[in-house]
Amino acid sequence: MTTLRLSVLALCAVALSGCALLGGGKPAHLYRFGQSAVGEATPAPAGAVTVFRGPGAFQREAAGDRILTVTGGKAAYVAETRWIAPAQVLFNQAVVAAFDADPGPVRLVSRGEAGQSDHILRLDVRTFETRYDQGPKAAPVVVVRVRAALTPRKAQLVQEEIFEAQVRAGDNRVAAIVAAYDAAVAEVLGKVVTWTNATARGS
Repeated sequence: MTTLRLSVLALCAVALSGCALLGGGKPAHLYRFGQSAVGEATPAPAGAVTVFRGPGAFQREAAGDRILTVTGGKAAYVAETRWIAPAQVLFNQAVVAAFDADPGPVRLVSRGEAGQSDHILRLDVRTFETRYDQGPKAAPVVVVRVRAALTPRKAQLVQEEIFEAQVRAGDNRVAAIVAAYDAAVAEVLGKVVTWTNATARGS
């Protein structure tokens, strides 16, 4: 059973990627999220709406391969634990998987096909963290908040929405927290995909 240990986030002038993770140099346990968004890819329907996903922001402290936690005003990373790839990369993979598996009209296009798209979608991940809102020993809540903005190619009007998911971990263990991230990402992306389908079709 993997126990949860935290390393305090140093307030230093160096980049966050250069801050060392406390824990005696032991090998890190690797985890991933986004598996709940993976499903069988569905064929594009007749009259599919093409959407190019433009570059978006990601909460800087959580964009790397460490799991960010917040207890009151203190930020920390889970010791000896890392995502298998930067969280921003895993999130981007989950976005593609969520749209691919959805039977709705929207289909994401790749960067090389950007000029052929009907809309541009920007997703800003504003919050991606574990909050110990009931004390440092209680099961924390994972919070994922995303701002979605959809712009039609032939119009200047930008339609936007904020989506948030809060999923409490089953207990204060790394495996339970990772499962909460997986569920929160799936919930948020489910909302984003549904909104994008409805908004793109309506415009």
